[in-house]
Amino acid sequence: MSEPIRFFRIPDPWGILSNFTRHPFQLDGSVWPSTEHYFQAQKFVRTDPEHAEAIRAAPKPATAATMGRDRGHPLDPAWEDAKYHVMVAALIAKFTQHEDCRAVLLATGDRDLVEDTGKSEDDDHIWGDGSTGTGRNLLGKALGEVRAAIRDHKVEYPLDDDGATGGLRPRTEMCIVTCHERHPVP
Repeated sequence: MSEPIRFFRIPDPWGILSNFTRHPFQLDGSVWPSTEHYFQAQKFVRTDPEHAEAIRAAPKPATAATMGRDRGHPLDPAWEDAKYHVMVAALIAKFTQHEDCRAVLLATGDRDLVEDTGKSEDDDHIWGDGSTGTGRNLLGKALGEVRAAIRDHKVEYPLDDDGATGGLRPRTEMCIVTCHERHPVP
């Protein structure tokens, strides 16, 4: 079996896989500066739309991440069930609307993709592998799912002007309520 592709920092060889790269895309009727902006804002689109918009307008992905983790704003009660699907929708948009990103993702072949968060201050055991290497690595799994969908022509690119996700996922607003019922989180 091939060694997994590990990514985390943008300047690294596979850094384009990071949610913190600045690759704006259109989804759900807006332009989003990065997948991190989109993901963090979706936590609040129904419960605090003004905060969601402030996250979309944040000057940097790291700022959007910090704002999205602020629990002084009401988190959508469906967030835990929807978050993986929201991430997939953002990744589909990024990797279908940017040819350079798509080429790098497809160049990973069938190798496992691992967000190597163990060396970061965040030490994320949900989206990455964490310091022990036993994290859920949901970002790597989502990237693998998007890679397969693009490679197998299950999504079209670029996305339609209305931000539709080519049938693989419903628009994110609907996804927050219904997507987890049709597609289990890994």
